Amino acid sequence: MELDDRKLEILKAVIKNYLETGEPVGSRTISKFSELKLSSATIRNEMSDLEDMGYLVKPHTSAGRIPSDDAYRLYVDSLMQTKIKEEESLKKDLIEKSDKLETLLQQVANLLAMNTNYTTVVSAPKYESNNIKFIQLSEIDEENLLIVIVLEKNAVKNTIIRLDEAVEKSLLLKLNIMLNSFLAGLNMKDINIGVIAKMKEQAGEYVNLVGRIIDAIGSVFSEDDSLRIYTSGTTNILKYPELNDSDNMQKLLYTIEEKKELSALLTDRMDDGNDDGIQVYIGNDTNVESLKDCSVVTATYEIEEGVYGKIGIVGPKRMDYAKVVGSLKNLMRQLDSIFKHQSEDKTTKAIKLIDMKNDVNYVSDT
Repeated sequence: MELDDRKLEILKAVIKNYLETGEPVGSRTISKFSELKLSSATIRNEMSDLEDMGYLVKPHTSAGRIPSDDAYRLYVDSLMQTKIKEEESLKKDLIEKSDKLETLLQQVANLLAMNTNYTTVVSAPKYESNNIKFIQLSEIDEENLLIVIVLEKNAVKNTIIRLDEAVEKSLLLKLNIMLNSFLAGLNMKDINIGVIAKMKEQAGEYVNLVGRIIDAIGSVFSEDDSLRIYTSGTTNILKYPELNDSDNMQKLLYTIEEKKELSALLTDRMDDGNDDGIQVYIGNDTNVESLKDCSVVTATYEIEEGVYGKIGIVGPKRMDYAKVVGSLKNLMRQLDSIFKHQSEDKTTKAIKLIDMKNDVNYVSDT
């Protein structure tokens, strides 16, 4: 007997319903799935065939049916294949865009430093959403388990936990199904004690392993991401006598090169500042001791909804604010044009960034 498309859709509907309710599933329940548009009698016949094929099991105490291990395996294999195809189609595009974006952001830093004669810092984009799209557990070997978490916008996080004993493939399969049925679509802040308790209850004798997996996932998100920052024009600050004190200069150079303290200025909420997205920090506003004699002007760029980064210009308090703000506004318009162009037209074209000082075209292939 062949597992055709209709049987496969009914089987998926049974599995999905059983995962949500934990109760045996009848034909009337499945007939309510509007996308199937099949009568209860037709579904009942198909479920009977699926039982004969070994994909459904009928508990003796119930008229409904539950998925067999073979059904779970088929479901997860199908789910995995879909995800693999999606990820493969995205992978090349994401890598290509990432490489181009990295080059572009460094060029932006270089351009602004040249135009303003100040130091420029540019943060790589961060993802505002932590909604989980998919979780996959994979056995590396008998002692190590890889946990891959795919978020919205296809950001990927992963971690490895050490196993007390080898995990059978059938158990791994069921854990993958359970994790995704409970956590897929949730934001990390939504994974509360109640959700965790339900997962552990369903885990049965494997409650300790599930607890360790949940803890590992939580740890991944509690760690601070290292923020990539591109800098240019660091030596420009040597041009300003008030910043040229040897002791202060050393601390200032270290702050710029080490980048960690700068990250706080570059991770403020996107709506900080005025309507143009410009934020000005003067002296102690930065909360960075080595920048107490400096001013920092930042602007936010947005690649797409929920994916944004910041550009900052560091200089003396007597910096030419009008020129700096004008340069940033000009640049924001150019970047907005670039990212809008990329989202609407997948072809590769040369994008021009205007040199705000000398009105020279600066071309970036993106």
